[in-house]
Amino acid sequence: MRLGIIGLPNSGKTTIFNALTRSNLETGASSSGRFEVHTGVVGVPDLRMEKLIAMYKPKKKTYTQVTYVDIGGLDKGVGEGGLKGQFRNELAQLDGYLHVARLFEDDTVPHPQITIDPARDVQILDTEFLLTDLVAVETRLEKLRSEIRVKGKNVDKAVPAEAELLERFKAHLEDEKPLRDLDDISEDELRTIRGYGFLTLKPTLIVLNMGEEAKDPASVMSYDHKNSRMVAIQGKIEAEMAQLEPEDAEMFMSEYGITELSAAKVIRLSYELMAIQSFFTVGEDEVRAWSIPIGATAPEAAGAIHSDLQKGFIRAEVMAYQDLITGGSEAALKATGKFRLEGKDYVVKDGDIVHIRFNI
Repeated sequence: MRLGIIGLPNSGKTTIFNALTRSNLETGASSSGRFEVHTGVVGVPDLRMEKLIAMYKPKKKTYTQVTYVDIGGLDKGVGEGGLKGQFRNELAQLDGYLHVARLFEDDTVPHPQITIDPARDVQILDTEFLLTDLVAVETRLEKLRSEIRVKGKNVDKAVPAEAELLERFKAHLEDEKPLRDLDDISEDELRTIRGYGFLTLKPTLIVLNMGEEAKDPASVMSYDHKNSRMVAIQGKIEAEMAQLEPEDAEMFMSEYGITELSAAKVIRLSYELMAIQSFFTVGEDEVRAWSIPIGATAPEAAGAIHSDLQKGFIRAEVMAYQDLITGGSEAALKATGKFRLEGKDYVVKDGDIVHIRFNI
């Protein structure tokens, strides 16, 4: 999962990036329009992993990972005529966005729009993304219409179907609505347009970057769009805590009344946003967490481990995480009938512990 951290200059994108990745990048606004990218990979904190590690005492432990990309240079007007080049390519390749909006006051860090207004700031970049998608849709539609005119009845049947879909996209974007608000796009249609990397189709987590005063995000602004969430974070404080040893960080959190670090909170919300869940493989050699889409079947989970396991899938041995913790051992689950064999149609649940039987 690769998520882009976006926002206006001086919104604190790099501060949030540092808090999430325990990096120590220099903060401060880039020159408007100057393209900059920093990447960090972090393990997903999961209390279930800690308990499984304590139970199996493996030689190796492997957490699922999230890649965060800090993208500098986005500002009002940068997308006039549609975002292009490096900006467009980087944004299109991401799975979703963490859109940082400034809520903190700091006279030494001037806001590019002078005043503090997170709803306005979010709208600025949303508008740029809408324009970029509209330009892309219109460009593609013109090519499809030309192909239909030239080939007539001999045109591939997929061409008019794609044109019809893009006409719907065009009307929606002209109403100034992001594509993720459309609720009648089928999986087949999504596959058709996936390669275009439409920006407003991607899930978005609004991150309100606060100062020392904690606030409920719902009291600050609303963001009523599908495939979207909103969270408030004391970015500067948590970036400082990310540089501390765990014991010192706990004392710091207690002083400021922070019950959960931004990394854990944002990653959890990112998972919810991206409709991703975790399953586990366990043993003395390794305890490992794997990421799969919600609704994935046992063979698809096998494929997340290795393509050969999916090709040769026979059965999945499955234990529910809570059953294992309650029972205390695999042997206890087998004795109570809670150690199950599941076939190809089984839909893996969050927290399942899975062992794949296969034959190649």
